[in-house]
Amino acid sequence: MAKLTDKRVVMVIAEKNFRDEEFFKPKEALENAGVKVDVASSNTKLAKGTLGKTYVPDKLVLDINVSDYDAVIFIGGAGCRQYWKDAKALSVIKEAVVQGKVVGGICSAGATLALAGVLENKKATCFPGEAQILKDNGANYTAKSVEVDGNIITADGPGSAVAFGEALVKKLGE
Repeated sequence: MAKLTDKRVVMVIAEKNFRDEEFFKPKEALENAGVKVDVASSNTKLAKGTLGKTYVPDKLVLDINVSDYDAVIFIGGAGCRQYWKDAKALSVIKEAVVQGKVVGGICSAGATLALAGVLENKKATCFPGEAQILKDNGANYTAKSVEVDGNIITADGPGSAVAFGEALVKKLGE
């Protein structure tokens, strides 16, 4: 596969309790493909994953300029619920869809996409506990491990983190 060195994505993690493998495994897949990955959160202090891994975000969600990126990816874990009512996070998702960018959400972050209103009439999956949120917001919930509908890629949880990363790389290579 050709290197995707001309591609740039932003991954959004919670400041606390993002799901470690849902972040690190897709990030590794993207970087191995040559993609430039920026990481955003609600602050730029040390973010801590559910399983104890840490990461210092590059930027604030407030500072994301969607036009700078080829994809916007929201990472799951219980902490991602902080973005469910975050106006800037939801507007980033909406703007990414309007601009035709790749938009990803894994695990509970699938609900973030649904709450942004971008999953209506789209096939999507998420952590099973959030399935009703997808349905209530017009998504066609499939319960698959990874679902791709146009430029929107969703995954059901940590066990699908590698496949989610592979799907993101494939879509960015199209």
